[in-house]
Amino acid sequence: MKNEIKFYYVYVLLSKLDDKFYIGFTEDLRKRLKEHNDGKSFATKCRRPFELIFYEAYRNKYDALRREKYFKSTKGKTSLKSMLKEFLN
Repeated sequence: MKNEIKFYYVYVLLSKLDDKFYIGFTEDLRKRLKEHNDGKSFATKCRRPFELIFYEAYRNKYDALRREKYFKSTKGKTSLKSMLKEFLN
């Protein structure tokens, strides 16, 4: 068995329906984006379709979860909007 490098992702989706963010965490970014767009996520099924606009990859699960929690805070959302300022304009 080969050694596989595992990453954990914090991601930001933009709803094309309401122009609002959804922030999440996953171990499989492609699969999770598909689940969101296929309506398999209760939290987002009424806000489809989504576009992946940002993600960060971490080698440690708890580092990624901490970052997700930060992005969901008021200060974190402000930071995200600042980081994505050009894209959002």
